[in-house]
Amino acid sequence: MHPVVLLIGRLPHVIGNVARQLDHLPIEWLGAHDHAEVVRQLENEPRIACVIMGAGLEDDIRGDLIGVIAALRPDICIHLKDRASGSEGLVPFVERVVAQELLSVQHREMADM
Repeated sequence: MHPVVLLIGRLPHVIGNVARQLDHLPIEWLGAHDHAEVVRQLENEPRIACVIMGAGLEDDIRGDLIGVIAALRPDICIHLKDRASGSEGLVPFVERVVAQELLSVQHREMADM
């Protein structure tokens, strides 16, 4: 079973594009682009391993979502993309986070078996 990552971004199609570009990774991708959708995903998918938030959302929205995520799922890490790298930096950022946070852990666990 693949780890589940919740991608949060300003526009729904951006999240879909990221997931398509990274479909070679052993990850199950979920997406959300507003408060209600984030809550729905967190409540309906207990296997979410981490959250990655793009830089396109306004600061007050990002802050609100961080609070919601922390309250509903204090067991998962939240990763915020920087704004300086622009929209083209989202895919490399997501790939780095997943490689460091999920895939390296998964690899270590399999090696220990």
